[in-house]
Amino acid sequence: MDRYLEAAKDAAQKAGRILRENIDKSGTIFFKGAIDLVTNFDNQSQEAIFKHLSSCFPGHDFMAEEGLNKEEGAGFRWIFDPLDGTTNYAHNFPIFCVSIALERKGEIVLGVVYDPMRKEMFSAIKGGGAFFNGKEIMVSSVDDLDKGLIATGFPYDIRVSEVNNIVHFNNFLTRVQGIRRCGSAAMDLCYVACGRFDGFWELKLQPWDVAAGALIAQEGGGRISDFKNHEFNIFSSEILATNGLIHQQMVDVLQMENVKV
Repeated sequence: MDRYLEAAKDAAQKAGRILRENIDKSGTIFFKGAIDLVTNFDNQSQEAIFKHLSSCFPGHDFMAEEGLNKEEGAGFRWIFDPLDGTTNYAHNFPIFCVSIALERKGEIVLGVVYDPMRKEMFSAIKGGGAFFNGKEIMVSSVDDLDKGLIATGFPYDIRVSEVNNIVHFNNFLTRVQGIRRCGSAAMDLCYVACGRFDGFWELKLQPWDVAAGALIAQEGGGRISDFKNHEFNIFSSEILATNGLIHQQMVDVLQMENVKV
């Protein structure tokens, strides 16, 4: 599995270099929805990742955010987001990352998340722990939600759907020390893995948003589920990631009666 990990890291760094070197340039922005956008640098990053990984592993399958879906039945599939945090990037706000995961026969076995602005590389191989720039990391030891720093995000259809996370956000506001909204689910999950955040919840994410980060959080000692504390998979419509110690407390808030999920 080490050779897959090194290839993923190399691909993430190549893509990250493109993003880092072009963040202050005026790129082309395309709108996929009212607030859902993509830049030409998303596409350049995606092409760099695909070119590198497909040259290393020509028989592998691929799934990526910007319309890439290559299936050859190889048993291995790379699932990646070439730019997680596109809105931030388009506004020259330096919180974004490259997220790459490897799925083997339906199971995520490897994850890499790279923040090119801070040159922070998070990685994990299933069963092997989680790492930050080569050093093993663990989740926080906060056991009281009242003292927790947690994170979330909002779906792209927030303007038109009642299922938009606002009620959950309001319910958490008075029950935690603080809530952060970074704009990158992959980074939020890695921040849970290394103890910067104590918990994270979000809904309506895509497989490429969570595949790598969820594995890294788990390998860092974290706990992952849906909002009802049921088993999570990358196609779930909900994700809750915590240090494990405040997991049930967050589930309880998410399951408060008379809320719109």
